[in-house]
Amino acid sequence: MKNLVVIDLGSNSCRMTVTEVDAHGRYQTVNQLKRYVRLSENMGSEKVLQPAAIERTMAALTEFKSVYDPLPNKEIKAVATAAVRQATNQKAFLKRVKDDLDLTLTVISGVSEARYDYLGVVNTLPMVNGLIVDTGGGSSELILVQNQQLKHVVSIPLGSVTLLQNYLEPDKVQAASLFSAMTFVNNVFNDIWWLREAMNLPIIGLGGANRTLAKINRRKKNFLNVEDVHGYKLTAADCYATLTQLLGLDLAERKKIPGLSKERADIIIGGLIPVILLMRLLDSQQIIFSNAGLRDGLLFDYLNQAELTQAKKD
Repeated sequence: MKNLVVIDLGSNSCRMTVTEVDAHGRYQTVNQLKRYVRLSENMGSEKVLQPAAIERTMAALTEFKSVYDPLPNKEIKAVATAAVRQATNQKAFLKRVKDDLDLTLTVISGVSEARYDYLGVVNTLPMVNGLIVDTGGGSSELILVQNQQLKHVVSIPLGSVTLLQNYLEPDKVQAASLFSAMTFVNNVFNDIWWLREAMNLPIIGLGGANRTLAKINRRKKNFLNVEDVHGYKLTAADCYATLTQLLGLDLAERKKIPGLSKERADIIIGGLIPVILLMRLLDSQQIIFSNAGLRDGLLFDYLNQAELTQAKKD
């Protein structure tokens, strides 16, 4: 039995999944951890990881290490995305992680991140055509799927944390700020030439902000398991109504919204702007949520590679 440990260090959160994989490729998730680290906080135009954010991240990775260290027969796949990808002090940060924790973090490109998102979704949801939207803290990945195949992909350097820090107030968002943020995101989308091929297709929502949209609505409708959003569907009207509700509240009021974690209350509006604008731009009437994304894609990639290796031996 192999213990596959997958760590995903993003701009806002750090997550770990431990999966048991047997010799026949059967697998079972046995542990999941998530910590909010805000690694991209106050990076500024110089794109420098800040000391406080680094310390929060090191604390989370140290906690993860205490969980996976005792495991037998383990393999660790640890990746870092937008914040570390953009950081000018990337090498120093990676060296500290290696020196202090003996953990090798692999910085993956936005395209690789999108590919893993695609693998996570197509292996767990019955989708044929759609636009996968993974809104993270520092970047967003868009993946056009046609006939279950990856057709186009792009990673854009905007997310919930960056939109907050560059455009929006953390407390009550002002109309002028919202307009500036939405204009910026719209202009980015207009530069993606293939995006019109996704007209009228459903959107598949990944990332903490998009999943929060599902959790808020599941709580409104009194679902018993609010966290289980995989395969959950919302209409465009429900999405628009939720953003409208959030825009009418200040930070303290947003923290009281059922389904919205207090740690995400300041960035949630920035996090929902991309998917809301895409639904309007593409006239998408439905969003389908996925709990499977990058970490699941890494798992399926591992399983595929193991199967290929076994086939060669046979």
